[in-house]
Amino acid sequence: MYLYAFEKLEVWKESIKLVKAIYVLTNNFPENEKFGLVSQLRRATISISSNLAEGTSRSTDKDKAHYTTMAYSSTMEILNQLIISNELKFIDEKSYLETREHIYKISNMLNALRKSQLKQ
Repeated sequence: MYLYAFEKLEVWKESIKLVKAIYVLTNNFPENEKFGLVSQLRRATISISSNLAEGTSRSTDKDKAHYTTMAYSSTMEILNQLIISNELKFIDEKSYLETREHIYKISNMLNALRKSQLKQ
């Protein structure tokens, strides 16, 4: 089976792992958050991998870097929502710290990818 460029990116693979983790994590949120934080967290998490996929289809390095920047912005959005979820006690401290560490890893990978795209 042919793999597209985005499927070969380690950061894309990590972002898919984060999507799965966020879906599991948000399954335990209160029902009244279904259209609030649950929806926002899931949308923003999917946005990381989607922007990476879209960015690899762009022809210029500047455009590719733009989509990587958008993926990074979604990563920071997730972190903010995760902090709020922790403050509201929707998630336990262990889950919060584990997910935050995963976000840190992805954000570093995105920064490295963006730098490489801008150097080309």
